[in-house]
Amino acid sequence: MRVLRAGDAALLVETEDPATALRLNAALRDQSLPGVVDVVPGERTVLVMADPSADLDRLAARLPRLPLPADAADDAEPVEVPVVYDGEDLDEVARLTGLSREDVVRRHSAASYTVAYLGFSPGFAYLTGLDPVLHVARRASPRTSVPAGSVAIAGPYAAVYPSRSPGGWRLLGRTDLRLWDETRDPPSLLRPGTRVRFVPGERS
Repeated sequence: MRVLRAGDAALLVETEDPATALRLNAALRDQSLPGVVDVVPGERTVLVMADPSADLDRLAARLPRLPLPADAADDAEPVEVPVVYDGEDLDEVARLTGLSREDVVRRHSAASYTVAYLGFSPGFAYLTGLDPVLHVARRASPRTSVPAGSVAIAGPYAAVYPSRSPGGWRLLGRTDLRLWDETRDPPSLLRPGTRVRFVPGERS
């Protein structure tokens, strides 16, 4: 773990892997260290934003010594995401993994996911917990427009596109669940540490 200054009122913590970043984020949110005003996790980093009057050197020395929880997922019930598995890339994912379409769906929906961090677009949550057999690369040629609600995978992550946007992830299906809503407080349905389950639904 390496702690770097990030301007006059923030520290960037570089971690060894995504799991450590998620656990550090959970520890910081649970312990409410004096002077810390916000925590923003990334794939292998955690940005710790501090009050301008905080002693950054003291805070930087304390961060590597924080006890990390064994499980960074929160205690709330998982958010259930109903999915119609009719994605454009489902057959290709089956071919790449050597599985049947049914096995891809079964493995994807059987896993327990945790939101590692948000990025790319508002409400776009990177979910850890994807079955390693389903770790496939992004498309060589990204789509110019992916519909909102598209359920997708890429590398070690699963995700749901919260809004229409370009994207190169492999599309497995779709959901009507709204992940981003400006009229909701907070607007993002998911946050780091939220647990997620995908539930197969009937084609409409």
